[in-house]
Amino acid sequence: METTSRVEGVPTARRTAEGYLRAPFAWYGLDEAFTGPRWLMQVGTAADGSVQHGSTGHGEAPSIKSDVSTTEKERFAVVVTVAASPVRRTGDGTGVLDATTVSSAAWLAGSGLLVHTWPASLDHAMRDNWLDQQTETAFELADDLGGPEWSTLSLPVDGVPMPFHYRESEFGWVLAGSAAGVHLGAYGRGMSAYGLGFSQIKDLDAYA
Repeated sequence: METTSRVEGVPTARRTAEGYLRAPFAWYGLDEAFTGPRWLMQVGTAADGSVQHGSTGHGEAPSIKSDVSTTEKERFAVVVTVAASPVRRTGDGTGVLDATTVSSAAWLAGSGLLVHTWPASLDHAMRDNWLDQQTETAFELADDLGGPEWSTLSLPVDGVPMPFHYRESEFGWVLAGSAAGVHLGAYGRGMSAYGLGFSQIKDLDAYA
């Protein structure tokens, strides 16, 4: 599973499309049935600067809050696109990149959900330890998509029903599957995963 990429982001609410445009694969988001706000989040790159994955947001931009009553009102879904790749050497020849799989998308989605979660019972000093523990749990769960924590559902991708792995937690839901040339992950809160559909993004301006 690819876990070594670094995150490239812009410290503003709106992200630049530059990193997305460098990707050699297609990006995915919610299909046209979703009519709410859309925004760019961040791309993940390998050590050689090649774009490996990225996320697009839909709905209300989530924020890290310890007030559970507030976070429960948030309605958002984030779609993670991961380039489908075999084991390969980095572009600069300095190392090897792991193969990406549906588990890669599941882990990125699971850890992404945790970033926007802060249990009210924890203070700021303890949150880092909690986040490390929960991220490790998300990694283990993503490596066992056939396990009891996951169920399956069918969702449309470019209009064609595709199988996805799905799980719920107290923090929200996570799902993962594949499309042509990429693996897809998604996470969200306040929006039902069962009514979602995905499609290739034709124009990034809709997210800028």
